[in-house]
Amino acid sequence: MESVHKELLKIENLVVEYTSEDNIIHAVNGIDLDILEGETVGLVGETGAGKTTIAKSILRILPDPPAKICGGKIVFQGTDILQMKEEEIRSIRGRQISMIFQDPMTALNPTITVGKQIAEAVGLHEKLTKSERKQKAIQILEKAGISRERYDDFPHQFSGGMKQRAVIAMALVCSPLLLLADEPTTALDVTIQAQVLQMMSELKKEFHTSVLMITHDLGVVAETCDKVAVIYAGEIIEFGTAEDIFDHAAHPYTLGLFGSLPDLNSENRRLKPISGMMPDPAHLPAGCKFYDRCPHASPKCRNSVPDKRKLGQSHYVRCFYSGGNV
Repeated sequence: MESVHKELLKIENLVVEYTSEDNIIHAVNGIDLDILEGETVGLVGETGAGKTTIAKSILRILPDPPAKICGGKIVFQGTDILQMKEEEIRSIRGRQISMIFQDPMTALNPTITVGKQIAEAVGLHEKLTKSERKQKAIQILEKAGISRERYDDFPHQFSGGMKQRAVIAMALVCSPLLLLADEPTTALDVTIQAQVLQMMSELKKEFHTSVLMITHDLGVVAETCDKVAVIYAGEIIEFGTAEDIFDHAAHPYTLGLFGSLPDLNSENRRLKPISGMMPDPAHLPAGCKFYDRCPHASPKCRNSVPDKRKLGQSHYVRCFYSGGNV
């Protein structure tokens, strides 16, 4: 674990809704999340839990309409991003906060060479000559494991793993303070995934960048994260250090995620998937959102929303059960 310093980002009671025809989709429902300087925080949950919406809220790139931030604060280095003017947030995007989007195939412009796209990102934030921009782009490409000879190649000439390296290089070229990594290894095979994660780790240390690692892969979390937030139906239902979550998981949903993983040391031949589906975000239940899928649910869970319960110094859970008592 790396030593961490002061608070870099603080999200307080963030609420995001989407409007779809006559329905209101409750995507993010009052989350709190802190990221300190130099640390990596994992955001883990099923598809549709609200992970990407949180990342796009931080950068203020949600499509409006249909998306709307209805409440809360996103405080970056002491300033609420949600209160910034558009010109102010533009100066932060890519320079101080950068994002790796889910699909590298669509993140790169197919009509412009990879090197020029990275150099363009430099030019938006730094007053450098054309040759200086090119040199900086070549340097970050080489740090990402791409030779300088590939500077003038187009995206279609890159493999999937090389595209992902190029996207990561573009995100890190201006040495951002915070990197939002939205499932950066999902489309890669396990060998390339390991190489990309290793590269991200080395670049993170070099630039002292904080990372919000969005994923549904607990293996990626174990490999990269200092702290972990487990999100379900737009709520963070468990948070703690990686050790807290992997060794002392308390919420039935978190335990269910681990139960869905294959274990080479177990004699069980079948996995134990979590039954059912996440609730419809347009019609969320009144009580615990996990009620219909929880093996420990009680009548209390149906009607009452559990408050945060502290289990350790930095470990908390939103559950009436959490390992023994309802």
